[in-house]
Amino acid sequence: MESLSLIFLVPTLYLCFLIWKLFDQKRDQECYLLDYQCHKPTQDRMLGTEFCGKIIRRTENLGLDEYKFLLKAIVSSGIGEQTYAPRNVFEGREASPTIHDGISEMEDFFDDSIVKLLARSKISPSEIDVLVVNISMLSTLPSLSARIINRYKLRHDVKVYNLTGMGCSASLISLDIVQNIFKSQKNKLALLVTSESLSPNWYPGNNKSMILANCLFRSGGCAVLLTNKRSLKHKAILKLSCLVRTHHGARDESFGCCLQKEDEQGKSGIFLGKNLPKAATRAFVDNLRVISPKILPTRELFRFLLVSLLEKLKIMCTYSSKSSSGVATIVTKKSPLNFKTGIDHFCLHTGGKAVIDGVGMSLDLSEHDLEPARMTLHRFGNTSASSLWYVLGYMEAKKRLRKGDRVFMISFGAGFKCNSCLWEVMKDLGNGYGNVWDDCVEDYPPETLVSPFMEKYGWVNQVDDVNNVELPDFLK
Repeated sequence: MESLSLIFLVPTLYLCFLIWKLFDQKRDQECYLLDYQCHKPTQDRMLGTEFCGKIIRRTENLGLDEYKFLLKAIVSSGIGEQTYAPRNVFEGREASPTIHDGISEMEDFFDDSIVKLLARSKISPSEIDVLVVNISMLSTLPSLSARIINRYKLRHDVKVYNLTGMGCSASLISLDIVQNIFKSQKNKLALLVTSESLSPNWYPGNNKSMILANCLFRSGGCAVLLTNKRSLKHKAILKLSCLVRTHHGARDESFGCCLQKEDEQGKSGIFLGKNLPKAATRAFVDNLRVISPKILPTRELFRFLLVSLLEKLKIMCTYSSKSSSGVATIVTKKSPLNFKTGIDHFCLHTGGKAVIDGVGMSLDLSEHDLEPARMTLHRFGNTSASSLWYVLGYMEAKKRLRKGDRVFMISFGAGFKCNSCLWEVMKDLGNGYGNVWDDCVEDYPPETLVSPFMEKYGWVNQVDDVNNVELPDFLK
């Protein structure tokens, strides 16, 4: 009898051990965000309305049509007067940048964000196991990741990933790399560095589809500290729940809507095609189709399925019943998923006012939900891949993030790509320091977001010949 009990006991204990080991191993695969630090350039790099006018005025090859186009683009962009630009723009050398300009811009960012992040977290550079750097528009030799390793003396065995050409969605691509490393390796610390180098990428031509990028992009960046160490779990502020990447590069229309290329005069810049909104919408829908079952409660998915079936039955019945004129009358009503049932905060890419409006309309979001993205666009502009972290910083500064809340991040990028992820807030946030919003968050949201450009430059729309007009003193 004892032998029989032993025969059953040993396999049972072994099975319990395997279950415990599997559960314990999964705990080591979690991705926690310990801290992040956005970059705020110095005041001497702030773009005011008058200085923007001077930049446009001194740009060669621009005519009256281009001036009117730029005025309309800037006014409707949602960008305010406190965004930042590279130093070579203020020195009047935006059309003739050097390699040093790009490297210097990145080093200013490194020395601000990385240094502050490591000091506040009390993490030594020698403790970093993984380094992921994404700067899409600047590739140097040695790489920017190598410059970080040399500058802060990281270990010789640090695992390094240096990404270029990934566009505005690169931040979540870098996060996906870190997450996959954490699934296979225990007790790791990762430093994610995300930014964009604008210094060498000013477009000096007059192609309207390419000068638009000069209006939208601004200087910025963010350094993020991630870990899967259980011993640091109590220090974490966010935990990554899931991440989904969508890439439509196989579709020619999507691939060609955002390109770095040369215009007819051989001047290089970023081309933004008219079909970009369509490509973004298609990628957005496909991304939501995959991530929705991962982040929404079962009751909401069941409700959506039931409503969808009823709508299809209604359409079928309407087709079968003809009107007296013999023409079918089709009445359809869209019933989208209610993402607020599984998400508390929406962290949207600040690609422009139209991007924010489009995502807000698709997800049926309120102005309260869109406020962080709108205010980030107004204060810092489109900082490319790092923009999501400025939006998160606004939420934190406004003390919106509470333990247990779920934060949904979504970004778009050339390719065409749409990436999204869901975070769980690990503790109440808003009492920290070093947030780039700390000195101005009380002023947001402002009473109005109306651009001052129309007030100062609206006279351009009344001009027939720009060479025969009396310019304001600040433009002379």
